Amino acid sequence: MKTADFDFDLPPDRIAEHPVKPRDAARLLDVAERLHDRVVRDLPELLGPGDLMVVNDTRVIPARLEGRRGEVRVEITLHKREGEREWVTFARPGKRLKPGDVIAIAEDFAAEVVAKDGMEVRLRFSVGGAELMEALHRHGRMPLPPYIRREADAQDAEDYQTVFASREGAVAAPTAGLHFTPELLAALDARGIRRVPVTLHVGAGTFLPVKVDDIAEHRMHSEWGEISPETAEAINATHAAGGRIVSVGTTALRILETAGREDGTLAPFSGDTDIFITPGYRFKIVDLLLTNFHLPRSTLFMLVCAFAGMDSMKAAYAHAIAGNYRFFSYGDASLLRRAS
Repeated sequence: MKTADFDFDLPPDRIAEHPVKPRDAARLLDVAERLHDRVVRDLPELLGPGDLMVVNDTRVIPARLEGRRGEVRVEITLHKREGEREWVTFARPGKRLKPGDVIAIAEDFAAEVVAKDGMEVRLRFSVGGAELMEALHRHGRMPLPPYIRREADAQDAEDYQTVFASREGAVAAPTAGLHFTPELLAALDARGIRRVPVTLHVGAGTFLPVKVDDIAEHRMHSEWGEISPETAEAINATHAAGGRIVSVGTTALRILETAGREDGTLAPFSGDTDIFITPGYRFKIVDLLLTNFHLPRSTLFMLVCAFAGMDSMKAAYAHAIAGNYRFFSYGDASLLRRAS
């Protein structure tokens, strides 16, 4: 298939710059046999006892740094951890960076260029482990997505984390989880809808555009994830009992499908995934998907087309644009059912 098959016109004013308050007041497009305009707090009515929600418990770190290579200002966005002190990053301007260059971030905090691979710059920081995390919290900023044109402010430190966030390591939020509040979780509990965690540390590569004409030639970014034996057991038991698996976001879906077996059961997992889901993929684990509205020509729009059907998603997105739904990370949500 061609990247152009996943294009659509999106007015710039549909891109949400801030989230709605409270979080569960965001709109929800329920994509079933017909399209239904709802709000996120309606979710308990759309699910039922026996369904199991899977949430991503990753926590966003302050992954955007500013430093200097000599007199040149360099902006660094962390992408993927590669060790105690090393991260793969995106750097601007990055063309003139070469191995051995040192980027000074603060008096006691610097990074050395270890290697370059296209847009990616591998850095080794002067501190590692817990010290590195402390330095990031002192000197870093919340890494808002590139389509949000404003600078991150103090409120984003709260707004850009989900209520499930517990394991530090993401450089982008699993945005479907941003819609949940303690009140919504209590309503889901009262309905008998259980939830279990997985971890996928979302990388900055999630925002990379697809630059090839043939999607089969796209190189997918890699991210680290984990599924515990307890979560795998709960998911397998839910399916065995006839319940549905509801993935909160594409990040949870990607790690679940990475570890899914051909017989429809799920194995525990820990490691990297670069799964690229496009139309024609046979889903093994996820039955329903709660997800925000995605960019034209993006790997995530390709994923939702694979999940719910291309015609269905094009109609849903046309409805959302005409109905002034808010798009992307701080925007509204959709509830999708697996097409096959």
